[in-house]
Amino acid sequence: MRRHYEQSARPCRAVTKTQPLPVAKTLPTIPYAHPFPCDDAERLERARQFREQLDGRRTVRDYAARPVDTDVLLECVRAAGTAPSGAHRQPWHFVIVQDPEVKRQIREAAEEEERAFYGGRAPDDWLEALAPLGTDDQKPFLEVAPALIVVFAERYGETESGERIKNYYVTESVGIATGMLISALHLAGLSTLTHTPSPMNFLRDILGRPKREQAFLILVTGHASENARVPAISRNPVTDIATVR
Repeated sequence: MRRHYEQSARPCRAVTKTQPLPVAKTLPTIPYAHPFPCDDAERLERARQFREQLDGRRTVRDYAARPVDTDVLLECVRAAGTAPSGAHRQPWHFVIVQDPEVKRQIREAAEEEERAFYGGRAPDDWLEALAPLGTDDQKPFLEVAPALIVVFAERYGETESGERIKNYYVTESVGIATGMLISALHLAGLSTLTHTPSPMNFLRDILGRPKREQAFLILVTGHASENARVPAISRNPVTDIATVR
């Protein structure tokens, strides 16, 4: 039996364009203490361990057909849902796709857009940047992988009467949540691939999402195949990506 999961109602008050936003002082507060207290030495060790765990994450295009427990995926989505968001609007929705027929539809629509991309839509410099990675318009992983998590960004909310509720920093909020989702899946022992066919309007149509939602990306996830290979690339050192002032 297929199970369907929907997000619960937003805990914040419905606000229309003509209504003032509630100020923070109207919200009750609760005590807070960090759930993982530690001394400086342990803190550094934890940071190193987390970095080492994430350092093993790679984008994977070759997947085994081995299924993934839906509950594992839902726990990872719950982790993503803890991300910070503008005005706590939580402007995201995650559609977990496991149905083979729906995956087939997504693959066919995505490959149609990819053929246009590689066939002339993409500028030459973009194609040159992609060439070393060996990508093309064929996306078999969209069917072979046991699950696709399609991330939607909610451009605006709606009240029960149909009035729009403004969301803030939608792209930033959904991007943070997606990064947390990728990390959660990796730490759960699953591989991932971010796929962004352009345009992605077909995803909203296939998955029956409302017009106020815009597809953000497809997150392919599952177990890497035994013969999976990834490009021999390296990551920039911290001296190149961080500045301490």
